[in-house]
Amino acid sequence: MHQLTALLPDSVGLRSDIARVTSPSTVSRWLARGDLVLLQPGVVALPERASDWAVRAHAAALWTGGPLSHLSALHAAGLVTAPHGPVHVTVPVGRYPRGGSQVIAHRSDRRLTTVRYGMFEAVASERSLVDTWAWAHSPNRNPRGPEEIPIARRAVIEGIRSRAVRLLALRRDSDRRRLHAGRSSLVALLDLIAGGCESELEIWGALHVLPGAPHVPAPVQQFRIEVSGRWLRLDAAYPVARVAVELDGAAFHGSREARERDLRRDTALAALGWVVLRFSYARLMADPEGCRREIEAVVRAGLVNR
Repeated sequence: MHQLTALLPDSVGLRSDIARVTSPSTVSRWLARGDLVLLQPGVVALPERASDWAVRAHAAALWTGGPLSHLSALHAAGLVTAPHGPVHVTVPVGRYPRGGSQVIAHRSDRRLTTVRYGMFEAVASERSLVDTWAWAHSPNRNPRGPEEIPIARRAVIEGIRSRAVRLLALRRDSDRRRLHAGRSSLVALLDLIAGGCESELEIWGALHVLPGAPHVPAPVQQFRIEVSGRWLRLDAAYPVARVAVELDGAAFHGSREARERDLRRDTALAALGWVVLRFSYARLMADPEGCRREIEAVVRAGLVNR
């Protein structure tokens, strides 16, 4: 008796490969008894692992012969958590996989650059991000679009911040497909990130809170300053007026240790003549215009005193 776990070390494989080392009738008997399940046409898996994302993704790739793409590729790259819903793969335009379950096979006439992540071959992250963004912004084709848009935004922001994704390469891939869905919003997001935004809160600040020309000079985001022999980064700064603006997200500034760290930073900056304006997440959301007026007043006063 062949041990199925030995025959399927990854818990999934081609039915033809298993039949080759056993027999077609043996595989049919295992399927009839429930010892194996048919995940995709010609692809079998161990039933206890059939719902695992990795097994479903591997089955989709074996069936279609294409690499993981879109959200599935981003998960393989560690840029998003395991997505609900179908597995995404991309195949050449001449290939038409049919009869599968919970798999979306996108067809493309562009050359695919792929990366290997363990058992998975996946489309490179920059291309996958653009593909994910366009798919999420295609409501007529993708009913899950509204829930995938924020996932795509986080993946873009976090991918660039962690340097897992190259901003210029992402721009180039979007430029190659100038008519893709959601392109204007992607370009706007990339412009904000290029300007120094590293989180949704900083994007909110740049759009709704931080004043700039013509009232005061434009702020410098992620401004670096040396304090007591070490370099600090400020969320935003008006260097000529020596005014720093810190946008405190609840997740990173709510603990006692974080508050003490912030106080030490503010004291060190004050010793160098800087005024630090620190705004809580709650206030930023409730009164962005009030925050904006306060920043503008302090910056103007700082300019007068220089």
